[in-house]
Amino acid sequence: MMLQFRDPANLKTKKIVFEEAYVARDSATLEQLKELSSKRRILVESTNKSSPITKAIAREMSGGLTSQSEQVLQKLELYLPVLENLLFHIDSVSSNGQIVQWTSELKIQWTSALSSSSFFKFGGSKYFQMDNLRFEIVMTLFLYGAILRERASEVLPSDVLQSVTLFREAAGVYYCLAHEVLPSLQPSVPVEKPPEVVPSVSTVISLICLAEAQAVTIKRAEEKGTSFGLLAKLHYGIVELLDEATDSLHTASMECKDISSFLVEFITSCKVLHELKSQKYLAESLKNDGQFGVAVGLLRRALINAKRKIPSEQSWKSVIKKEIDNFAELLRKHEHENEFVWHEKVPSGDELPKPDGNKIASIIPYIPKRWERELAFKI
Repeated sequence: MMLQFRDPANLKTKKIVFEEAYVARDSATLEQLKELSSKRRILVESTNKSSPITKAIAREMSGGLTSQSEQVLQKLELYLPVLENLLFHIDSVSSNGQIVQWTSELKIQWTSALSSSSFFKFGGSKYFQMDNLRFEIVMTLFLYGAILRERASEVLPSDVLQSVTLFREAAGVYYCLAHEVLPSLQPSVPVEKPPEVVPSVSTVISLICLAEAQAVTIKRAEEKGTSFGLLAKLHYGIVELLDEATDSLHTASMECKDISSFLVEFITSCKVLHELKSQKYLAESLKNDGQFGVAVGLLRRALINAKRKIPSEQSWKSVIKKEIDNFAELLRKHEHENEFVWHEKVPSGDELPKPDGNKIASIIPYIPKRWERELAFKI
């Protein structure tokens, strides 16, 4: 069972009217700005859950899509290419002071889903504002990756291959953010900023998506009866991906102090879960190779480590405790069998083998699409 962490998708934004900020030189440009505002308004109504239309009408407008996440993805995929086109043309005249002034009039504001303050909204949602069109691109892409990830969880267990693909696509979106989109925004980032604009945070989420893609792949491998040794390596590969995420999160915390502890706990909890699974399969593999005492030692060490890291979040806690209980029962059976049948010495500490991981999940690169149409402004 995979742990759920849907917080990255909990983003909200305020209304933007592009045609009121940018002065069009011709009717074609004005119509495109109006279309951009319309596409964004429809998207915002979906994400903010403020749409006046019924579910039946929403389904009809989306071409029959019944899933909320699919409907939002469709809206994002219609909005992003038009937004990219506006950014392209704004960049071409960015040295003009009038354009800079117009952009500031947009008042681009988004909440954060990953800041610690976002969980204590006594005065309502906290909005961050940046007078830079790239901020809009960044936050929209962050939302896109988050909804891809939600859809990946949603299609399980009915379509394992699609789930893996969606997780890998989400990882690609966050990789693009971290390495291609966010670096150019950094000179404009204020001191008080949402974690979403920090490149290393996108790296963290990209690695989480890869870990989740690998977890789904393992699920299929388990159903096919893959060897215990390989399953142990695949589960530990997830642990290694999450170790990388932890390192990136440490970097992020130095750039942004306001990062949610839930993100930290989610990564730790996933590591505990997959460390247990890895050690269980490794113990079974060693037992089959005639190393029963070593198998018992591994199980003992893994159980002690897991009990030290039980999360506080209730849904994760119940999953981890259930896994620990099953693990403890497995250890009890192995200890009993070793005591009465095999009589092997049970090693500990450095005498036990070190885990070996195998990382097989890779990103599907995200390539930004741009709706190539001319835009002309009065400057």
